[in-house]
Amino acid sequence: MNFLMAFLIGGLICAFAQILMDVFKLLPIYITVLFVCAGSFLEAFNLYDKLIEIGHAGAMVPISSFGHSLTHAALEASVNDGYIGMLLGIFDLTAPGISAAILFAFIMSLVFKPKG
Repeated sequence: MNFLMAFLIGGLICAFAQILMDVFKLLPIYITVLFVCAGSFLEAFNLYDKLIEIGHAGAMVPISSFGHSLTHAALEASVNDGYIGMLLGIFDLTAPGISAAILFAFIMSLVFKPKG
């Protein structure tokens, strides 16, 4: 059942992005920003955690989860450390993912040759 719900929630998020691209002619960069902001907005009202409970990995994989992670870390750190925690807390939760993306991109740039 978890696989089915992950597939459905992830598919609905991707289908919504596809509709935005086809109907409203939005560029992928605008959809990316929109989804990060939407994930952050939903986390501010504790709705994204409920979506994760229902959709599991289907809600954790899309870019909207990045906005959720940023806001979740900032809110959690602000409870402990105030305003300074809110500013620095986002790096605690997101630094490993960003570091891994940079490392893997560097390795791929060494492995593959660009065309042209």
